[in-house]
Amino acid sequence: MAAASVGEVKGSIKQEDCSFLPIVHDIIKCMDKDSQDVHQELNKLKAKLQETREMILAMPGIDLSPEQQQLQLQNLRDQVRIKNELLQKYKSLCMFDIPKT
Repeated sequence: MAAASVGEVKGSIKQEDCSFLPIVHDIIKCMDKDSQDVHQELNKLKAKLQETREMILAMPGIDLSPEQQQLQLQNLRDQVRIKNELLQKYKSLCMFDIPKT
């Protein structure tokens, strides 16, 4: 599997996308009122759980072991370090200054 950034995951995952608290709160409120909407709220919770499972399975690197993920992370950090060093080297060469005559 090619290395993908977190931003490449389908859509962007926000913290509130994975929050079950509002749905659980609604379920408790329905139970307190002896409302018939409990089943509807439970179905919302089931749908939210399934959606979250799908988001987790779509995350890049989920199929890798923790050791493989750490190795990949270290390789990416090394690449960033090398590229930063090259960038600093090229900046210090001053090749982009055109002398005025």
